Amino acid sequence: MTRTARRRTTRAAGPSWPRRVTGIASAQLPVAAMVRGAAGLAVPLLAGRWTESGALSVIAAVGALWGIGQDGGDAYPSRVRRLAWTGAAAALGCLIGVLALRSGQSAAVTVCLTVAAFVSGLISLRGRVVSVAGMHLLLGAVIGSGIPVPGPWWHPPVALLSGAVWVLVLSCAPWLWARYDIERATVGAVYRVAAEALERAGTPAAEDARRRLTDALDAAHHAMSRHLTPGTRPSRQTELGRLVRAFHVAVLLGEAVTTLLWEARPLEPAVTRVPLLLAGRLLPQRKDPAAPREDREDREVREIREVREIREDREDREVREAASGETGGPLSQRPDFAPDSPGLRALATVHEAAGRDRIDDVSLEPPTSRRSGRSAHLRYAALLALCVLITQWCATALDGPRGYWLPMTVAFVYKPDFGPLLRRALHRCAGTVAGVAAIGAVALLTDSTGAFIAAVAVFGALMAVGVRHHYAIATTGLTAVVFVLLDLLGDHRQLYWPRILDTALAAAVVLFLHFAVWPDSAAARAEQQTEAALAAALRYRDLAPDATPAQRHALRRAAYQQLGEARRAADHARREPSRPGRPLPDWERRIATAEHLCDLVTARALMTTAPSGMHPAHE
Repeated sequence: MTRTARRRTTRAAGPSWPRRVTGIASAQLPVAAMVRGAAGLAVPLLAGRWTESGALSVIAAVGALWGIGQDGGDAYPSRVRRLAWTGAAAALGCLIGVLALRSGQSAAVTVCLTVAAFVSGLISLRGRVVSVAGMHLLLGAVIGSGIPVPGPWWHPPVALLSGAVWVLVLSCAPWLWARYDIERATVGAVYRVAAEALERAGTPAAEDARRRLTDALDAAHHAMSRHLTPGTRPSRQTELGRLVRAFHVAVLLGEAVTTLLWEARPLEPAVTRVPLLLAGRLLPQRKDPAAPREDREDREVREIREVREIREDREDREVREAASGETGGPLSQRPDFAPDSPGLRALATVHEAAGRDRIDDVSLEPPTSRRSGRSAHLRYAALLALCVLITQWCATALDGPRGYWLPMTVAFVYKPDFGPLLRRALHRCAGTVAGVAAIGAVALLTDSTGAFIAAVAVFGALMAVGVRHHYAIATTGLTAVVFVLLDLLGDHRQLYWPRILDTALAAAVVLFLHFAVWPDSAAARAEQQTEAALAAALRYRDLAPDATPAQRHALRRAAYQQLGEARRAADHARREPSRPGRPLPDWERRIATAEHLCDLVTARALMTTAPSGMHPAHE
C-alpha cells in the first residue's frame, strides 16, 4: 500500500475528537495562527507587567486582538496590506476618540462615534480591505472614547497601532525562511483539485468539482500576480522560475479539465493521474525539509503536502526513473491514453508542453467587479450611524458599566458585506454567552494575574481558530479576552450579565433597523451580481473565438469569478429574511446556465484552435 493510500485509509477510519466536538478536523486546526494569536496577546501584557505600564499594554493587546482577527493564510503582500490598514485605521479612530473623551463633553463623544460610524459605512462597501479599515476606524473611536488612559493624548493611538504591528510582524516573519510556500501551495492546489475533478467526470459531482477548480485557479492567480509582471521572466533554474512555469501549465490544465468535464464521460486512471504526475515534476520542492513551513493548518499547505506524498507512489517513481533530463523523459511525450476527444487532446498536449523550454505567458488582467452604487453606500452609512447613535443613547440612559460595549457590538455585527446579517448577529450573541461562561469558569479557579495572562493566550489561540472556521468561536475568544483586559485595567466588577444583555440589545437594534428600512439589500446585491456575471459570460462567448490564447484565459477567468461571486451573493440572500409574499428570483438557475455556456465556449475553443501555450514562444 502506498503512503498516500495509507493516509486516505487513516482518514476514513473516523473523525478525530476536535472534529467530533467542534466540527473542525484536527488537520484543519490553524496551528501557526494559534501560536501567533497566543503570542500576539501575551507578549504585550507581559511587557506591560514588566514595565508597569498596565493601561498602555492593555490598549496594545486590544490592537493585537484586532490584528489576530485579520490574520490569514493568504500571500504575504495581502497580509501586510490588510493588517497595515487595520492598524492605521484603528489608531486614527482611537486618536479621534481620545480627543473627544478628553474634551469632557458627553455630546462630543456621541458626535465622534456617529461621524466615525457614518464614514466607516461610507467606505465599507468599496472592497474587502477598505471595509476592514472602515470597521476598525469605528472600533478605534469606540475604544478611544470609552477607555480613559492616563498620560499624553498620543499614547493610546500609538499603543493600539503597536499591537497591530506586532501581529503583522508575527504573521509575515515566515517570509524570511518560507518565501514562496504560499504561492507553491496555491499552485499545487490547482493540480490536486484538477485530479479530483477528472475523477468525478461523468458523475453528478462534476459541476461542483469544476467550481472548486475555478476557485483554486483564481486563488493561484491572486497569489502569483506579483511574480508575473509583463516583460519579466524569472530564470527557470530558480525556485521562483519553476513555480511560475508550474502556474502557467496549471492555467492550461484548467482549460483542458473544464473541457473534459463538459464532455461528461468517465475517465480512465491513466487520464485522472496526469495532473498529479505533472505536479510532482513541475512544482519546486523545498531544499531543506526540516525548515519551518508557514501555516501548516492552511488548506494550501495541506494540498501541496499531498502532492509531495504522491511523488512517493509507484507510478510517479517510475516516471522519475524513466526521465532522461530536464526537458526529456515522460513529460516530453504524450501520456498513455488515446486522445480521441478535444478534452483528451488538450490534456495530452498540456502534458507534452510541460516538457518544453518556453510556455506563453498568461494575461492577468483582473476582472472588473461590480460594486454597490452610491445610494447603497449612503443608505448603509446612514443606518450604521443611526445604530451607533441609538446604542450610545441607550448606554447613556442605562448608565451601565463600560457602555462602549454597545456601539462596539454594532461595529462588529453590522457588516452586510461579510455575510448574512441575521446569522452574524445570532453567532455574536451565542459567542458572547460562551465567552462569558468560559472566563467566568477561569475566574472561579484563580485570581492570579499570571494565570489570567495565560488565559488570554489560550483564548487568543481560540480566536485564531474561529476567524478561519466559525464566527461564534471567534466571538467566544474575543469576549473572554476583553473580560480579562478589563480586569487588568482594574475593573473587577461582575459584568457577565450586563455584557450578555448589551450584546443582545445592540444586535436587536441592528436587526430591527436594517430589516425595517432596507430589507431587500441582500436580494438587490444578488441581482446586481447575477447581472454582472451574465454579462461577463456573454462577453466571453462573443470575444473568445477571435481572442488570443492569453485574452481567452483572461475572459474566462473574469466570467467564472463573476459567476462565483454571484452564486455567493445568491446564497447570502437566501439566508436573510425576505418580505412575505415576494418570492426571490431563481438566481441559481441563471448562474448555472451561464456556467454551462462558459464550459461550452471553452470546449469549442479547444475544438477549433490549439490550446494556449501549446507552442513554445520564440526567444
